[in-house]
Amino acid sequence: MVRQQRKRIGEVLSEMGLVTPEQLTQALERQQRTGERLGRALVAVGVSEDQIAHGLSHQLELPMMDFRHQDIDPAAVALLPESLARKYSVLPIRREGTRLMLAMSDPLDVVALDDVAIATGMIVAPVVTTETEIASAIEISYGMGDRAKGLLEEIAARPGAISEAEEDEDVGSALERTDAPVIRLADLIVSRGMRDRASDIHIEPMETSVRVRYRIDGILQTVMTIPRNASVPLIARFKVLARMNVAERRAPQDGSFQMAGNGKTVDVRMSSIPTVHGERVVLRLLDKADTILSLEQIGMGPDLRERFERLIRLPWGIILVSGPTGSGKTTTLVSSIAQLNTLDDNIITVEDPVEYQIPGVNQMAVNPRAGLTFATALRAIVRQDPDIIMVGEIRDVETAEIAIHASLTGHLVFSTIHTNDAPSVATRLLDMGIEPFLITSSLVSSIAQRLVRVLCPHCKRPAAAGTVEAAETEIRAALGPDVAVKVHEPVGCVYCRYTGYAGRTGIFEMLVVNNPIRQLILRRASATEIMETAQQAGMRTMRDDGLLKVASGVTTMEEVLRVTRVVDVE
Repeated sequence: MVRQQRKRIGEVLSEMGLVTPEQLTQALERQQRTGERLGRALVAVGVSEDQIAHGLSHQLELPMMDFRHQDIDPAAVALLPESLARKYSVLPIRREGTRLMLAMSDPLDVVALDDVAIATGMIVAPVVTTETEIASAIEISYGMGDRAKGLLEEIAARPGAISEAEEDEDVGSALERTDAPVIRLADLIVSRGMRDRASDIHIEPMETSVRVRYRIDGILQTVMTIPRNASVPLIARFKVLARMNVAERRAPQDGSFQMAGNGKTVDVRMSSIPTVHGERVVLRLLDKADTILSLEQIGMGPDLRERFERLIRLPWGIILVSGPTGSGKTTTLVSSIAQLNTLDDNIITVEDPVEYQIPGVNQMAVNPRAGLTFATALRAIVRQDPDIIMVGEIRDVETAEIAIHASLTGHLVFSTIHTNDAPSVATRLLDMGIEPFLITSSLVSSIAQRLVRVLCPHCKRPAAAGTVEAAETEIRAALGPDVAVKVHEPVGCVYCRYTGYAGRTGIFEMLVVNNPIRQLILRRASATEIMETAQQAGMRTMRDDGLLKVASGVTTMEEVLRVTRVVDVE
């Protein structure tokens, strides 16, 4: 029926009363000027994409495609070249025998239908969706696809392409001979990482190829594989940007640069190390446009947030946040500082690096080459008449002693420290050589945290009965029989790159240093004893906080176990 319909999308929408004659005229004039699709031109003059899609679906009696609840079959996607998918703004969804379900924003485009049928050798059955959803689905389904492949072919075709064996060649001059495709490939890798919310980009040499992976929501995902001979100019390009020694491939190096893309700018910290198969590079992406989250947004529940807010408003003392690298410690500190930021207080921070810029707060970045370490910066800060001090990390006994003495002289000090849980903070300070009486006199609270992935709101669904029963048993055993349990499970859709998760949230445990805890620290008790006493006083562990989020459908049991499981070794 659709193949016989020769009317254009504008005529159909006009007949349905979804666009006015004036809007259609304006859209057609815009289309002639810009060359864009009529659907996009109609949106530009005030017509809703959803309105267009639902109208066409109803008028043409075609099914509506909802990417939130529809899986895309990778085998179907592979039938259509990416170039055609982008040219016509279409995407294969699934195949049913000789029929190919094709998502389209303009099902009246008979040229697109004919070309897809010829390219795939199948009977095309269109379904309707919006152009925005199609564009997003194409990006995710094809990944870097044809664009990256074309750039790699360009690099390989240049006579100056570098191979791992050419150790004596001038790498810098070789890079110039391949600069255009290498620059575009480097830009593509970083810009796609920014778009996909990657925190890190790994370029990893293997025996026969080089793997590129993004760390998204804490999990590494492979996004492309490149030939070994293309990796050398690519890494050289990043080294040039980071002002590193391009010719040195046998020693670790560090550098940094900025890159703009997708309407924003990121700070990129680069680290390279030599491996048996070649140089391995990690790029850490720090988005300068990231907003400062509130304590609620980072995942603190109402009761924990209320107690924490009381503690951070104390006039003096030290509050330490613990956890492994990448567990959100700095975000928690910055959220706390932002909440305390008023015109009445002098707040100074020293960080490595400054990840979030807070208006009105004096922020310093450590610079070891200039002799500015956490310890030396902290010494200088205490002479600047501060009210509140934030130290990025307590790495050594010198920094710990200065921070503690600053808190004892009337300052509120925030910092981070690497331990597995909140009770271990005190024992870690003892191990560093801090006297017990100094710890008990200054430490107000220690907070431990981890990050768990959040279920995608577009595709998550209530968990199967067996999963719910198992989760209910553990949740109610830990939190009591009255906890409401609404367990959900991941599905996977275009919005979450088919992982079932989108974004992360924190799970926390907060130890308040009261008199019983002080007595344990003074006699150098173990972290286990401190943990038991704190739990008797009502401290909720990270595992229990995670179970609360499982019960409310925020995350899954698997996620909580992934970040909190501790295996005892006999």
